[in-house]
Amino acid sequence: MTNCEEVRVGLSARLDGEADAWAAQAGLAADVLDRHLAGCADCRTWSRAAEQLTRAVRVQAVAVPDLTVPILAAVAAERHGAASAARRQAQGRRQILRIALGATAVVQVLLALPALFAGGGDLHTGREAASFDIALAVGFALAAWRPDRARAFVPVAFVLAACLIMTSAFDVADGVTALAHEIGHAAALAQAGLLWALSRTTTSREPARPVTVAP
Repeated sequence: MTNCEEVRVGLSARLDGEADAWAAQAGLAADVLDRHLAGCADCRTWSRAAEQLTRAVRVQAVAVPDLTVPILAAVAAERHGAASAARRQAQGRRQILRIALGATAVVQVLLALPALFAGGGDLHTGREAASFDIALAVGFALAAWRPDRARAFVPVAFVLAACLIMTSAFDVADGVTALAHEIGHAAALAQAGLLWALSRTTTSREPARPVTVAP
C-alpha cells in the first residue's frame, strides 16, 4: 500500500520528468501515482499546488542587465585605440620619408656644387646643369620640410626622371656616353618615388566619427 508521503515524492519526481525512474527505484507500477490521486483528495490538492509553484518558478522573469552602454563604450575605446595606432604608424612612416627625401636633396646639392664652381671644359653647360640640380634639390628639401606641399612636386619629379632615363638610354645606345656615367639618373626616379609616397601620407581623410554613448 503506497502512503501519501511516498506518492508526493513520486509526484515531485514526475514534475521533474523523472517519474519512471522513481517508480522503477521504488518497485512500483508506472500508474501508481494516478491511481492514488484518484482516491486521495489531499494528494490531489498537494499536486495542484506543486504544479502551480513549479510553473511560477519556471516562468519567472529573469532580470537581464542592460549591457548597451558598456558595449558601446568598449567599441568606442577599441576604435579610438586602433585610430591612434594607425596615426602613430602613419606619422612614423612620414617621418622616415621626410628624412630620406631631405637626405637625397643634400646629396644632390653636394654633388652639384663642384660643377657649379669648376673650371675647364664646357663651363656654361655644366654650370647650367648644376644650377638646375641645386634648384631641384631645394624643391625636394622644401617638400621634406613641408610634406603638405609634396603633392605639387610629384608631376615635376616623375617627368624629370622619365626624361633623364629616356635621354640617357638614347645616349648610351648611340655611344655618346657610358652606362656607368648615366646610372646616377636612377636617383631621380628614387626621389620621385619618395615624393609620391610622402604625398600619400599627407592626403587628407575624413576622420572617423566617434561612437556616442548615451548616458
